[in-house]
Amino acid sequence: MAIIVTFDLPGAGQDLYDEVIDRVTDGKGFTRFADVGSPGLISHAAGPAEGGFRVTEVWESAEALEAHAKTFGPVLAALGHADLQPTVIPAHNVVVR
Repeated sequence: MAIIVTFDLPGAGQDLYDEVIDRVTDGKGFTRFADVGSPGLISHAAGPAEGGFRVTEVWESAEALEAHAKTFGPVLAALGHADLQPTVIPAHNVVVR
């Protein structure tokens, strides 16, 4: 079952997001799904939110997200965000182009 995942980063800005992406992709950036290297990502969007920065993703399953967390979890921890807990909800509908 697909899931919707929201990461809220209070007090953070695009600089933190860019640093996480840079480290997760070994400096390649993230403009294609292949840049992530973890299968199962359906969509990804990020931008400023009130009081911080927000990332919202859709994953094919919780297992796919958990596998990817092994990559980005240590990066977040190294940047001082080890306690970040995303909001995860089941997707009722996912529309892709």
